[in-house]
Amino acid sequence: MRKRWFHHPEFHIPSHEHEKKASWLELFYDLIFVAAFIQLGNGLSQHISITGFLGFAAIFSLLWTIWTGFTTYINRFNIDDFLHRILIFCQMISVGAIALYAPRIFDGYSIPFAGAIGFSLAIIAILYSRSLSHSDETVKQFSLKWTQIYSLSSIIWFCSIFISSPLNYALWFIGTALIFLLPLTKSARELSNYFPRDLEHLSERYGILTIIVLGESFVKVLAILNKSSLDSTAIIQILYTLLLTISIWWIYFDDVAGSKLKHGMANGYIWLYSHLPFQLSVTAFGVAAKKVMGIKLNYPMYDSYAWLLCGVLGLIFLSVALLDSITLRRQSELSDSLRVNVRMFSGLVILLLPFVCHTMPSLWFLSIILGLCITQVIFDMAMAPIEEVGSHVETLTGKNLVNETKSQPSKPLKAGAEIEVIRKGSPNEFKKDFYYFLMEGSWSRLFFAIGFAYLFINIIFAIFYIFEPNKITSVDPNSFLDAFFFSVQTFSTIGYGAMSPANTYSHFIVTIEAMLGLIFVALSTGLIFAKASRPKASIMFSKSICINQRNHKKTLMFRVSNARGNNIVDAKIDVNVLIDEVSKEGEHIRRFYPIKLVSTRSPIFKMSWTVMHEINDDSPVKNVDWKNPHNHLVSFIVTIQAHDETYAQTIYDRYIYYPGDIENDSQFIDVIHQLPDQRWLLDLSLFNETKKMTPS
Repeated sequence: MRKRWFHHPEFHIPSHEHEKKASWLELFYDLIFVAAFIQLGNGLSQHISITGFLGFAAIFSLLWTIWTGFTTYINRFNIDDFLHRILIFCQMISVGAIALYAPRIFDGYSIPFAGAIGFSLAIIAILYSRSLSHSDETVKQFSLKWTQIYSLSSIIWFCSIFISSPLNYALWFIGTALIFLLPLTKSARELSNYFPRDLEHLSERYGILTIIVLGESFVKVLAILNKSSLDSTAIIQILYTLLLTISIWWIYFDDVAGSKLKHGMANGYIWLYSHLPFQLSVTAFGVAAKKVMGIKLNYPMYDSYAWLLCGVLGLIFLSVALLDSITLRRQSELSDSLRVNVRMFSGLVILLLPFVCHTMPSLWFLSIILGLCITQVIFDMAMAPIEEVGSHVETLTGKNLVNETKSQPSKPLKAGAEIEVIRKGSPNEFKKDFYYFLMEGSWSRLFFAIGFAYLFINIIFAIFYIFEPNKITSVDPNSFLDAFFFSVQTFSTIGYGAMSPANTYSHFIVTIEAMLGLIFVALSTGLIFAKASRPKASIMFSKSICINQRNHKKTLMFRVSNARGNNIVDAKIDVNVLIDEVSKEGEHIRRFYPIKLVSTRSPIFKMSWTVMHEINDDSPVKNVDWKNPHNHLVSFIVTIQAHDETYAQTIYDRYIYYPGDIENDSQFIDVIHQLPDQRWLLDLSLFNETKKMTPS
């Protein structure tokens, strides 16, 4: 119990037992800041230019610095008394004043703006100063360091009130730079390392701010839609905006939010500061989305709108790439470096697109951007197709595991089905590369990857050809489509002769593209050939294992057949049984035991082969209760190796039988018959048919 009027801040130490969640006051605080961000966005909407964007970015950085200052404070300390709430509410009022006077700075209203910034920073200094009475000397040093930083920055901002423009801007820069740079000093880093941040709480706080900004931006788009008529163009624009918003949400919350940091001294600071350009661009995206709602899809987009949209999306991708480089992807099957490279390359390509916005209708331009964003989502799903459910996996050992497994009903596995193994925590250097990803996947995956890469590369080179107009003969210099088709001809080394490069620049680009085209064809051919040339064994395995008497001996048997009927020679087969065991020490183990077969080789494997194992005193399955084999057996694993004369290669195949596939006191129906003309008939329609035998 503690007093609500006043109590000392408690230093927060991250732990799984005491999870720190965002409070109602923090959520209210976020809403006030988002309102200020939206107000800044309205100012940017009226002045879309390089100067307008730089001014927007500068003021946003100031607000973000104040928001981060409070967030990092509340991440370190637990406090919620009357004085704390009053201080926070006062800071909210100052944030409102900042948002109100920010668009009017260049009109001579810099004094109220600077005073509001100084007041907000002073409140953060007061928050830290409340911990100077802490009993722990290290906590005092930590609080003193941050009190000094924010106090000094606040004083500089207040001093700028008495200095005329443009010198006051220099003081603003110094006051803000102090907060950014002083935490990187050796003493500040040592204190921060001694008191690690609660990354889960920080991730939640930055995630909440991001999602509120995204939501507010989309709500503003809907508000514009309500004022206009709902026609086909408006529907396309709203769907486009919605899909872009979803892509941004997906890229951040499925890839960055909640991910663990990699080991590294500077990674915490990189993670923190990378959110500034990311959240700045997310806020500016709302402005760009509003502008998209007012364009005509059949005409080229305004240069300023194209630069704003592509600039903020490119900055989002580059920021996420930086965050990706220091975080671990959850349950990723592909290398993390591939994820970073895809993000960076996509961001750079989007930044090139405004150069060609005048050469195509806005619908095409927006479609290319949307295609790149949706591809990021598809890539995320492909590289991490599974996810961990629950906060932990309970581990059982010994006899308890066996009893637990038996007591819980499970879905029976089908004959031949592979047991899915979920890998967790694989080192990044041992994850799948892109070549393995394509080789193990379906043909559709390979063709989609090749097709997308082909279109993507040609779009990039078409952009380079548009940079220099009138440098390709017999094409419209303002037609992106003509440049794209010229790129296709160059990349594919077609060359019909109607279009050709006209100067040194275009010849240089053609040289690079032709070289890349040859490499692309070689890689694509190699992938397709490697995938198509892999030998595939057409070997059938019976769906059941039969247990019966053969020559007065209990025998386990199943059969295999060469379904293709070509010449397969020197076939070798191995059978192993996987048995659940518990050692005398209570350790749970699963062991493989080889099964001795009556015959392990077949010199000519052209029809059917019945594989048999005599269950005698030396058999590892001699004690199995065949009426209820689940108590002992896990599975039988069958592997076969042979030489295929058609492929002139060695082929392999495998099959797995589970306890539910065993039929006791049964035998297979014969599938081989001799015809009157001395030929043999292999009736595979009866291959899996069995009949019951009378137990002897």
